[in-house]
Amino acid sequence: MSTTERVEQLAAAIAEDVYIDIAKWHLYLNDAHLHRPLAEKFYPMLLDGNITSADVSKVLNDTKISVGGGKREIALSDLIPSSCQNRLLTILEEFEY
Repeated sequence: MSTTERVEQLAAAIAEDVYIDIAKWHLYLNDAHLHRPLAEKFYPMLLDGNITSADVSKVLNDTKISVGGGKREIALSDLIPSSCQNRLLTILEEFEY
């Protein structure tokens, strides 16, 4: 299976379960078009070995989301609830195998 296909599989897995929570509205990452960029960031990390919660936190902190028509940028880690961040780690751990 090619790298592109594996990244697409990872993106699909992320898209199904991980969302941004804004005022109790859940915007899934596929709707926000963020699942593929995250998969592209995480996939090389999976090839290097075990991924940790610190790795997930770093990627989410480093991924800035433009809001208000570009007036402000917010770290994705501030928009994704802890439960979804834990689910993301589980998805990544399961994807390693």
